[in-house]
Formats: sequence, structure tokens, C-alpha cells
Amino acid sequence: MKCKLYPVLLLLLLSFSAVFAQQPTDTTTTDSIKNAKLSITFGKYPKHREGVYVTSDLSGMLSFASMKQDGEHMRNIPRFSFIFNYSTSFNKDFSKNFGVFTGLNIKNIGLISKPYDSLKLKQRVYTLGIPIGFKIGDVTGGTFFFFAGGSVDMALNYKEKQFVDGEKVHKFNEWFSDRTPLLMPSIFAGFRINPGFGLKVEYYPQNFFNKDFHYTDKGNKIYPYKNTDANLVFVTLGYNFGGIEYFKVKKKRHYMKMKNGKAEFEVNY
Repeated sequence: MKCKLYPVLLLLLLSFSAVFAQQPTDTTTTDSIKNAKLSITFGKYPKHREGVYVTSDLSGMLSFASMKQDGEHMRNIPRFSFIFNYSTSFNKDFSKNFGVFTGLNIKNIGLISKPYDSLKLKQRVYTLGIPIGFKIGDVTGGTFFFFAGGSVDMALNYKEKQFVDGEKVHKFNEWFSDRTPLLMPSIFAGFRINPGFGLKVEYYPQNFFNKDFHYTDKGNKIYPYKNTDANLVFVTLGYNFGGIEYFKVKKKRHYMKMKNGKAEFEVNY
């Protein structure tokens, strides 16, 4: 370390051969020596990104459902949704290998089922969610890291389409519908690689439908989902398109910066 400092000390002696007084500052991160024209600052680069930073994500979701009607398996079809799945995350890294995150997301989740050969149902709900999770790996450089956590989504808008023999016969949508639970928890895990692509698997343990939902038809209460069970699993491919400029750790972490007017000079060691 002493040998590495010799060029720095030589620069100091040459720069201050005409200086008679010095005023050192007391700080844990940098030490500065200044006069009217010249300033010299010593410091150390951080090992990881400091503070809270924001990232954004747009993703496509492939959903699978485990469905039962009256205890018997119900045929269903994988469903893909791209519009509109968007999230904003607030990240905090505690080291170059560990960090946490939370945020807000909008998701288009749902399923496609075939209760009968002639009948097909498309049912989806838009949700607003708050995820909380952690990440392990190269969270500073972003080359590769794992993440996991949980989320609570609030159902906003429910939409259903009914097809008979391939022909759409009915559709409707409801805001804050009672057909699904208002709050829908989930757990997730995945990984992300540079320059921002990520793969995530998410599971909703709660029934997608509200079994207590009913409506009245000719004076009779109808419970359309009383005997229906549906649990969703999503495979999500996403891309961070905002705030993805990962922090790069410098190999030489110490620096000396000299500034004289508009001219600047920096030495790393």
C-alpha cells in the first residue's frame, strides 16, 4: 500500500510547493485540501449501490390452472397475457450480493376452461399488487441473481367471455366484482440475468373464484362457483427497461481528485 501511495505523495509535493498553510477536513469518506484555486480530494468508491433505486418491468405471463368441478378434474387451456402486465420496484442493496425490494404492479391474471366440449369460458381479472421480496447473487452488477418473495393483489376488474361451439355468445365485466376474492395472495421465485431479462414462477394458493358469490334468477339464488376449485400457476418472462444501469464496482477503490478551475485530474489506486 505504501508503494502505491508514492506517486500520490509526489504529486502533492509538486502541487503544494508554494502553499504555506493547509486546512485538512475531518470526514470518514474523503479528506480535502483546498486553496483559492486548487482542490485535492481523497476518497473511496462504495462496494455496492447505495440508497434506494427504482426499476420497471414489462412482462408476458403464461398461466396454468388446476381446476376441479364437483371434485372432478375440469379441462382447461394454458393462457398467455402480455397486456397489461407492468411493475415498478423500489430496491435496496445491503451488499453486492444481497438486496430487498417492494413496489407496485398491475397484472392480467385468469384462466380458460372447458366445462363441456361445446362450452369454453375465458375468465380474467386485473389486479393491483404489492410484492415484497429479496434477491441473492450479483445484485450490484446484475450479471445473475435469484429472487423470491410474496405478493398481495387486489382484484380490480373481472371479465368473462362465453363461447358455444366456438362462437362468442356472451361477455361482461365488473369492477370490484364479488366473483373473485378481493385480495389474492401469491408466492414467487425466479432469476434475472444481464441485461435485464428475468424468469419467474408464481403460485396463487387461494381459489380464483369466490364460492359464496350468488345472483338471483326468477327468485332463486344461483351459486355458479360453489363447487368449482381453481388454483393458478404463472410462468412469467419479463424485461427491466427502466433503471437497469447496474452499479459497477471499481477494481481500484481509492481515488485522488485534483481540480483547478475547470480542469480535473483523477488517480485511482
